[in-house]
Amino acid sequence: MNELVTPAYGLVQINITNPQEFMERYAQYVFPILAKWGIEMLAGSDHPITKEGTFQGNWSAVLRFPSMQIAEEWYESEDYAPYKSMRMNELTDSGSLVFVQGM
Repeated sequence: MNELVTPAYGLVQINITNPQEFMERYAQYVFPILAKWGIEMLAGSDHPITKEGTFQGNWSAVLRFPSMQIAEEWYESEDYAPYKSMRMNELTDSGSLVFVQGM
């Protein structure tokens, strides 16, 4: 019996300190890594519309992962490690990434 694998989603909220530097040092390298892992960027915007609560960033995105296992493995992968560190320690001053199991 095959177990049905449901996708997982990543909800991203970050405050990029220098958008041009972020694109040059991070985004252009991370998009191919996402593709390699079968991860899709479903939405991304530097003008998200906040309806409730407080939005603390200037960039928001929604990622679709093939499964929660892939999401966790990608996040801890050697592929992504240097870019994760760069994003968290050099290119942003705040942010969050939340994984949500799909239905």
